[in-house]
Amino acid sequence: MTDATDLRIAVNRLSRTLRAQKADSTVSDAQFSALARLHRDGPMTLAELSRQDGVTPPSMTKTVAVLIERGLVSKGGHGDDRRKVLLCATDAGADFVQETRRRRDGWLTPRLADLTEAERQTLADATEIMRRLAQQ
Repeated sequence: MTDATDLRIAVNRLSRTLRAQKADSTVSDAQFSALARLHRDGPMTLAELSRQDGVTPPSMTKTVAVLIERGLVSKGGHGDDRRKVLLCATDAGADFVQETRRRRDGWLTPRLADLTEAERQTLADATEIMRRLAQQ
């Protein structure tokens, strides 16, 4: 295998394992992504949320509908433009995001603690490199 293949497989496996550490496994990755973005970045329109998550508005409409139905996201007026609707994470949505992050950190933290200082430094360096790669 090539270095790129090895890295891709390792990143995908770790990502899949971390994504599984959700507060509720019935919430899809796409739903969690949208909810977490609203929690982190604050209220936004469906178009903004779609653009930032890199999905089509019809796809995001379906995702948001489930989140609203579950009480994790709410719709409100835009203020400047009555035709626009702002989406925001509810208190239950914020709790869900925080619990999921707590679980993911809880899974990863002891595994990092088992590494040597040199291995943790290597991962810290790799983290910055992967951030740069993701922005290209």
